[in-house]
Amino acid sequence: MRNNIDNPLTAVRNLGILAHVDAGKTTVTERFLYVTGTTHKRGEVHDGTTVTDFDPQERDRGITIFAAAVSCDWDGHRINLIDTPGHVDFADEVERSLRVLDGAIAVFDAVAGVEPQSESVWRQADRHGVPRIAFVNKLDRAGADLDAAVESIRERLHPAPLVVQLPIGAEDGFTGVVDLLRMRALVWADGGDVVEEGPVPDALRDEAQRRRRRLEEAVAELHPVALDEFCAESTLSADTLTSALRDLTHTGEGVVVLCGSAYRNRGIEPLLDAVVAYLPSPLDVPAVRGTHDGAEQERAADAQVPLAALAFKVSATATGRLTYLRLYSGTMRKGDTVQDAGTRRTERIGRILRVQADRHAELDRAVAGDIVAVIGLKSARAGTTLCAPAAPLLLEPPSVADPVVSVAVEARRSTDTDRLATALARLVEEDPSLVARTDPETGQTVLSGMGELHLEVAVEKIRQTYCLEVAVGRPRVAYRETVVRGVSGLVFRHVKQDGGAGQFAHVVLDVEPLEEADGGGSATGFAFRSTVVGGRVPQEFVRAVEAGCRDALVEGPLGGHPVTGVSVTLTDGHALQGLLGDGVPYGWAACAAGGDARGCDGPVGARRRRHRHRAGGCCGRGTRRSRGAAWPGDGLGRPGGVGGDHCHRAAGGAVRVRDEVA
Repeated sequence: MRNNIDNPLTAVRNLGILAHVDAGKTTVTERFLYVTGTTHKRGEVHDGTTVTDFDPQERDRGITIFAAAVSCDWDGHRINLIDTPGHVDFADEVERSLRVLDGAIAVFDAVAGVEPQSESVWRQADRHGVPRIAFVNKLDRAGADLDAAVESIRERLHPAPLVVQLPIGAEDGFTGVVDLLRMRALVWADGGDVVEEGPVPDALRDEAQRRRRRLEEAVAELHPVALDEFCAESTLSADTLTSALRDLTHTGEGVVVLCGSAYRNRGIEPLLDAVVAYLPSPLDVPAVRGTHDGAEQERAADAQVPLAALAFKVSATATGRLTYLRLYSGTMRKGDTVQDAGTRRTERIGRILRVQADRHAELDRAVAGDIVAVIGLKSARAGTTLCAPAAPLLLEPPSVADPVVSVAVEARRSTDTDRLATALARLVEEDPSLVARTDPETGQTVLSGMGELHLEVAVEKIRQTYCLEVAVGRPRVAYRETVVRGVSGLVFRHVKQDGGAGQFAHVVLDVEPLEEADGGGSATGFAFRSTVVGGRVPQEFVRAVEAGCRDALVEGPLGGHPVTGVSVTLTDGHALQGLLGDGVPYGWAACAAGGDARGCDGPVGARRRRHRHRAGGCCGRGTRRSRGAAWPGDGLGRPGGVGGDHCHRAAGGAVRVRDEVA
């Protein structure tokens, strides 16, 4: 067991564990901590004793839900490791983690090979340009096949897999690996924690020689320096192979493939050696780029330059609000004042913590290349850039996927409504892929996320963490109604005499479906225009006609839902001299005419169907209007009162209405 005391920047590795669910990511992380001496007992997922799966829901479900950061030392190097979730519903956690990592280990099941989420996280790492090495796990399982797993990597992920190990034994008989670079055997005894090094077994010597030759040829095809040596010497030395494999890993042209069984603690030490040998340090990755006042700038990974750090995770714990940071440049000390580059507000660093999942060790300072958590930041969110106030720099934040599934949530007790709102706000703050909103039409509180399991975990966290009883259901659908076929020449006359000068307005409207600008189908919304000439409707009253039409679309005939996708044209009208007054009569007339255009002859049935309305048959929702009845929609902002309005048959015949979901 090899440990270090202090780490320069060249001896830092920031990496993540990526895989499909149940491929063994968390077990690999646990073995890293155990082999490096960070923990003294091997944690098991099935026992709920792992370090990184510390949340009660993770232990109950047996899967990783939240990305957890840990640190360990190996061979003089500081390894900052993030164990990421493997379920598709928590892909946003992987996205935020990859944004701040320099390298990654992709774990594959030796039986299943490349699985759906393995491919998804691999593509995410491609987008971020994160170098990777591969670890084929579970070689002790029945049906495990290293060659088949490597071939699936080649076919589905399209890298050049460079296999540097050969298994010793198969399935239950798997006991170790042959190191093809140094041509040695590494064997782990049953129940033993110490690797034994020895010569390659005679039964595997020829196969090991063939695979070593195949590795040399593959590397020589991709690396020019290795090609020169291969052409000159007909072979490659171990040092040349190591250097070439490191270069190919950094450029992404090749992927080093190792194998083992994390559950049986076999193959972990060589994997740690590969992390140190092949994955980059903060000095090996390009300098971070940001913007300030529209100009692009770079910050080198140097503790002496101004601070630049990115927050990638926020968590509320018993010790306070933790903000996880990746420092790209500069030095951060306890008590320092930093600036939020996005809002230009200043924050004070209260405490700096070295994170070990749910345990923390306090630090006096953090330098470029570190991944730490800080306490004291009040407004920082995932994606916030923290920088030196004298040298602002805004870094690109992690992208957030749009939610795809929604549920309606409400507190079972009305007195808990405010507490539920606070809990939802904290959930959204911790997990940006969650969206909480109040539907303005149904009045429901809707929680949206990346999948059913994602929402189930969020709701359960509300119940456990905030001690709230909540009811969960399906969100109600906000429907819209629209016109299927229009009507032309719809005539409506408003006459009201209750003392004084009285009111009179006469309008003629064309109502038709609103078409897309490109003619590709029906559009949403409302369009109004006037083609009146000769001053038959005073110009100052045209707006009142439009307002009345909008009022008529508030409630449709099929289910009382708003009407959309309608175009109305004012074609004609008339006003009596001496009764012009203001525009109110025209608003009432247009509102009533709009009600005729989308009305129906009888009550709306439970089954949605087409309704036909003849323009001369009724006013609004029934024939009562023609007998002087009050307008049925007073509560929705429509004009009421008693009047002697009259409706005439339109030239177009009929209006058909259909119901559609918003």
